Amino acid sequence: MRAPGLDPAVFVHPQGVCESADVGVGTRVWAFAHVLDGARVGAGCNVCDGAFVEGGAVLGDRVTVKNQVMVFAGVTVADDVFLGPGVTFTNDLNPRAHVRHSVDELVPTWVDEGATLGARVTVVCGVTIGANAFVGAGAVVTRDVPAYAFVVGNPARQIGWACRCGRRLDPDLRCSCGRAWALDGDGLVESGALSCT
Repeated sequence: MRAPGLDPAVFVHPQGVCESADVGVGTRVWAFAHVLDGARVGAGCNVCDGAFVEGGAVLGDRVTVKNQVMVFAGVTVADDVFLGPGVTFTNDLNPRAHVRHSVDELVPTWVDEGATLGARVTVVCGVTIGANAFVGAGAVVTRDVPAYAFVVGNPARQIGWACRCGRRLDPDLRCSCGRAWALDGDGLVESGALSCT
């Protein structure tokens, strides 16, 4: 099903549902995925089978939403983010079936550009996941994750740093892709390419 007014350059699988017309050109919504009215989805996104994007959720451009991902109202995902299979966001710190919260009462979550969330990551609402951070499979994120941090576990804890390419940096903050990094007062910064001699 396609929303009235949805750009014809948005692909919706015959068994997918896209009720939002606020979806960017080149985005694909696959079988059994459901994008509710009121969701905003950028251009060039890939919303895979069984994913759910609730009204009030925002996805930037070129976001990969793998199978069975749940993105609820109050979650904002910036450009070029990878959401692995089964990633789940929450938006209510005190949920009760008999208590209905307004959208204004939901706790917002922010995922900054280029971040990767591995398979089955759970994100407790109210956190910020920094740019190019890497959250390992199965982690439970309960607090903010710095940009470029590499975190794993329950609760997620930082065990290193990630390169812009997605690989984990070695102890000298170098990456096999050739980039070199350094720590300053604001976190990790790229310090240049390694020389190949």
